[in-house]
Order: sequence, then C-alpha cells, then structure tokens
Amino acid sequence: MLDHCSISHKGTLIPLPLSSGALLTVVLAVQAASSSVRDALIEGRSSDGKYEKDGYAVKWTFVNDLELIFVVAYQRILQLTYVDELLLALKTLFVKLFQPFLATFVASLHVSSTAKLSSSADTSTSWDFRKALDGWDAVFDKLLRGLEDKAAQERRTRTSHPLRPAIDVTPPTEDGSTVPSESNAEIQDQEQIARNMQALKNRFRGRGGQPGRRGRGRTDVGSGRESLPGSDSETTSMSKRKAKAKTQRKWGDAAPTESDMASLDYSYDSAASDANLGSLDLSALVDNRSLGSRTQDGRYEVKDWEFSTPGDKNADDVIAEVLKKGSQDVKTASGSLGALGSIFARLTGSKVLTEEDLKPVLEAMKQHLMKKNVAKEISDKVCEDVGQSLVGKKVGGFQTTTSAVRQALANSITRILTPKTSTDLLLSIRTKLSTPIAASQQKVPYSITFVGVNGVGKSTNLSKVCFWLIQNGFRVLIAACDTFRSGAVEQLRVHVRNLGMLGVDGATNSKGRVELYERGYGKDAAGIAKEAITYARDNDFDVVLVDTAGRMQDNEPLMRALAKLVATNNPDKIIFVGEALVGNEAVDQLTKFDRALRDFSAASGGQERGIDGMLVTKWDTVDDKVGAALSMTYVTGQPIIFVGCGQTYTDLRQLRVANVVQAILSD
Repeated sequence: MLDHCSISHKGTLIPLPLSSGALLTVVLAVQAASSSVRDALIEGRSSDGKYEKDGYAVKWTFVNDLELIFVVAYQRILQLTYVDELLLALKTLFVKLFQPFLATFVASLHVSSTAKLSSSADTSTSWDFRKALDGWDAVFDKLLRGLEDKAAQERRTRTSHPLRPAIDVTPPTEDGSTVPSESNAEIQDQEQIARNMQALKNRFRGRGGQPGRRGRGRTDVGSGRESLPGSDSETTSMSKRKAKAKTQRKWGDAAPTESDMASLDYSYDSAASDANLGSLDLSALVDNRSLGSRTQDGRYEVKDWEFSTPGDKNADDVIAEVLKKGSQDVKTASGSLGALGSIFARLTGSKVLTEEDLKPVLEAMKQHLMKKNVAKEISDKVCEDVGQSLVGKKVGGFQTTTSAVRQALANSITRILTPKTSTDLLLSIRTKLSTPIAASQQKVPYSITFVGVNGVGKSTNLSKVCFWLIQNGFRVLIAACDTFRSGAVEQLRVHVRNLGMLGVDGATNSKGRVELYERGYGKDAAGIAKEAITYARDNDFDVVLVDTAGRMQDNEPLMRALAKLVATNNPDKIIFVGEALVGNEAVDQLTKFDRALRDFSAASGGQERGIDGMLVTKWDTVDDKVGAALSMTYVTGQPIIFVGCGQTYTDLRQLRVANVVQAILSD
C-alpha cells in the first residue's frame, strides 16, 4: 500500500490536490528526505529517480515540457513491484486527460513571472484545481486498484508453482584431506539411469534398422526385452502397441454408394450435441451495451456509429489504453485547428486564391485523405472538387481561410456520402409485405442476397441482420447457397440455433421465427435460392436471406454463376459485403462486382441488376481511418446500410454522414 502520492509543479512547488483520501492516508514530507532529493526534484540533477531513508522509499519522474513532478512514497519493506508502472501510467494518464489545462496553467505562470505581477502564492490561489481536475480521484483509485490486483495475481501465480526443493550440499571445509563420499541413494540413482539408458538404446537400435526387416528376422533386442524388469520403458512401449489403429478409408474406382456418402456426411448435428443446447451461454451471444433501442411504434433500431475523439474517452478506456501502451512516450495534443489547419497557415491575409496558391495545399490534403484509407482515385477527385470551389474565392485572415477550406472539404465529402436512395430497409420490407395482391396469389417474401469477396464476414453479418429482423417481428429463412466452402452450411446452422434460442426481447420461444434451408454441397446455388424462396412463400416467411460463396472479382466463371443467381431469383436487395480494412482494393472490388452483375444478369435474359447497398465489416478495427466508406459510396453511388463492429449479434451499427465526415477530417 502506498503512503504518499503527489503531483507538483517544478518551478513553483504548487502541489496539485490529486491524492486519494481513501487510499493515501499517510503523507510523507519530501523535504525530510535530505537535500539530495530536493536537488533531484527541483533542479533535476539526479537521473535514478529513487531515494531511500528511514525505512521509506521515494520514487519520482518528470514531465519536462509541463514542468511536473510525480512523486510516490511507500514503506521499503513492502517491496511494491508495481511502483514503476504506476509512475509511468500516472504520468501518461494525467497528461492525456488534462493537457490543455496544464499547458494553460504553465503558460500563465511564465507570463506572471515575467511581468512580476504576482507572487507564486497568489498564482496558486487564482486557479480552481478542484474544478479543473474533477474526477481524477476516481480515475486514480481505479488505476491503483488495477495495478494492485495485477500484482496480487502475479504473487498467487508464483506461489501456486513452488520451487523445487534445494539439494542439501555440504559446505566445503578448509581441511583438504576431506574426501566427499557418495551416499547409497546416489549410487542407486546412477544404476537406475544406466539401466534406462541401456533400454533406450536397445529400443532405438530395434526401430532404426532397415525397413522391411519385420517379422521372422526381428530379434528381441528391438522390442526392448533386454531392459530390466524394473524399468518403465517396457510398460510405455507395450501401451503404445495396444493403441487403437486408425480406421482405413476405402478407395476404389467405383462410384460411392448412398451408404458410403452417408458415412462421410458430417453436416448434421448428433443427438448428443442437441442434448447439450441448454448449456449454451446466451450472454456471450448478445452484448447488452450494444443493444439497439425501441421506438414508440415498437421498431427495433440499431445504434448509430459515433466517432469519438480522444477527449471523449471515458476513464476506463483511457486507463486501459495507458496500461496497454506502457512505456510509449506521451504525445502532445494537437491544437484547436489541427493538422489540416496548419496546412493552410500560409494562406493568410486578404487575397483571392489561385491554382498556384492551392496546389501544395491540395497535395497535402490528398495525403491526409489517403492516410484515412481513402483510395487514391477518390482522393484525387475530392481534392479536385475542393480546388474548384476555392479558386477565385476571396479570403481574409487565417481563421477565415481555415474555415473556408474545411467547409469546402466537408461539403465535397458530404455530397459523395449522401445516399441517392432510401436506407430504411424496414420500410422497404413492410411496403412490399403490405402491398395488396390478388386472392389467388400468395405473398412473396422479401429477399436479400449477400455478395462479396472471400473472408470478409458475409455469413457472420448476415446473422446479425437476421437478429435485427427477428427483433422487428419478422419470420426469416436463411438460404445456404454457399455450396463450395467447407463448413459454410454448418456455420449457418449454428447461427440459426443460436438465434432461435435468443428470441425477441430475451424470450426463448422464437425457434419458429428463423429456419435454415440447405441442400448440402456441390449443388447449383441459383436453384437452391429459388427453392428457398418458394419454401418461404409456402410457409409464410417474411424475409429470405441468401448467403452466397465468396469469390474474387476477377474470376469470370464465378461472377457469371452469381449473375445467374441474381437473374433467376431477382432479389429485392443485393448487398455487397466489404471490409473496412481495404484501401485502393475497394474501388476495384466494387467496380468489377457491380459491372459483372449488370452485364451478366442482362445477358442471362433477366433485368439488369447492380449493387443496391453495402455492409462494411470489421469497422471497429480502423478507428478514424474510415475512408473505405467514402471509396465504396463514391464508386457505386449506393448507401452503406450497416457496419459490423464486433463478434456478437448486436454488434451492428448505422452510419450517419456527419459522423463519417468528422472522422475523416480529424487529425
């Protein structure tokens, strides 16, 4: 347990009220630690950062640019192993949370010292530290408890693995005539080791012989029978011989029979796995923190993705980040104008902007966009639009120039991201289901086809969309049209089982709300999708979600097969599933997918169809580098309906144009 922790300013020795009253009850005066410590703290003449006296240990560290001193004191006998980590975390965390206030405070001290307007004591009373540093006690308590718990866990881990007992070695004597004697136990150990080594040599000699000399010519030497009865090698060797051999596969030129195919079919759950469904941890499937909300009319809406700046992080996130980074240096916060503002710092004064003035500025802007994961082609287009809107514009003053450029960039990005069609998928589904039909006809379900390249998460995010539809009261049929990838059908079966157990609003009686339609592997995907839609129509399903196999955009045969599925079934929505990690590849993927679907679907005799919307996965891995959204929307002109941002069924978000613009413009 710590005895003292303080944060002070080096130049004025003004202590900041940052000690936690619940944990730090004993105050140790730093002045009592002799003049050497005071020299180290005030003048920085010591580099070891540690001093010990009267049973106490004092450690400290500095933040030179802000002239801060972080001091920790504790009883030396306690041997606190986390003190160094605590000091580093304190320094990083405190500067990260209060850097703007601290910078202003230090600057005011220098100004007042230069002008000699007030003394140090007057300066200390003119600042309300309690208000400015509100909430630090709780953050510090959480940080200290976390480090103490970590140290306690390490101690328990060490005690749970006791060290081997030390060998009692007789200390040497000064009498040179003394001859060490071997005990009987040591002699027996040597004999046992010799027997084991001989048995091991015999076994290797038998196995290392020429292959094929098995049977009559093999002697007992290789079997290990020369080893003594007391050795453990013979028992181990015999147990290995009695192990059950692997069942041999039957291979032949004849076509497999139905019984052979049934024995190789592992796609159906066994009775034992069905009996263990009740032990499934449902809490691992749904994250309550990411659950959506219900509107007044009962609609379940997923949350909006919100871009959070470093200043918006809560205490838990900041503490976790500090503990994770450890020894990384603290980066100073950017100014109020940011890096984009500094790009235009040279454009000051009242003047009319020309192309020559904007050329280096637009080049720097293009580099900024590409750092945000925007494709190069789209970056060029955005910069061209911004340049055209600024050429000939009269600006006056630095702030006016910055505001004009940022506004022009925001307007260009907003125009690209603004959807040309409706993104309200629920409205589209309910409109089709409520459309009057003739009495002799059956209600046709709303069908959505998910397409994309390999490994982007189509099946996983299809299940998230299914969860969203179930929460809105729809009956959903999932069509397993990925008949190529091993395990694709089994993956969807697990999702359907989980979704059936989750239910609506926590109920567990929604097995009838979601089903899986599958016909195994190696079948025609277009035919399975058509059968699934017919099955859904006959059994009163509202929505059909069609899962397709992943394919690369350059594979023409697979793209023709996908276009055949689209032309045959004419789905209501074609959603392209892409990942947020792509850069320039996003343009190539979407351009070729959209072009191939339009060309091949029209050539198949159906209606020309292209991409109707996008679902971007792995959104939680890119932080503010959200340029893939800009690239995808620019290529197709279609909206991003959802983004996937986690591993549970509730980790689905909606995008707002303003939030994406804010993330792209952030520094």
